Amino acid sequence: MTEPEDTRLSHLRPDGSAHMVDVSAKEVTIRSASAAGRVLLSAAAVAALREGTVPKGDALSVARIAGIQAAKRTPDLIPLAHPIGVHAVEVDLTVADDGVDLSATVRTADRTGVEMEALTAVTVGALALIDMVKAVDRHARITDVRVTAKSGGRSGDWVQP
Repeated sequence: MTEPEDTRLSHLRPDGSAHMVDVSAKEVTIRSASAAGRVLLSAAAVAALREGTVPKGDALSVARIAGIQAAKRTPDLIPLAHPIGVHAVEVDLTVADDGVDLSATVRTADRTGVEMEALTAVTVGALALIDMVKAVDRHARITDVRVTAKSGGRSGDWVQP
């Protein structure tokens, strides 16, 4: 008995091997996805970010640019991600009392969604932030990375509850 089309894992062949999904017959539509995550930091690292005294320089700007670059390079990093036209990437970082909140929104007009691009932007932005503050906080850690919203495509719109 075969499973309904929408419950099968699209990246698996019937024999269980992975493959890249053929999206050539899908319509080009406007799509967007947002993701978020956190970098938990020590009080000293938060203070350095707020005061602009991080030894390596402007950590928030570096993390923002790293996130933007990463979104554009997602198919180079995620084996089954499709190379698509990334038309917009927004990466925002907000310093909180216990670290930094990151968010990213990626937009395209293409045949497949940009959830992986948004997740990659947040994750690489967080990695870049850790690289910038590691002299101040060797225990920084990335947490809570997730898709928070998507729109467009066959499955429609979704927002994290």
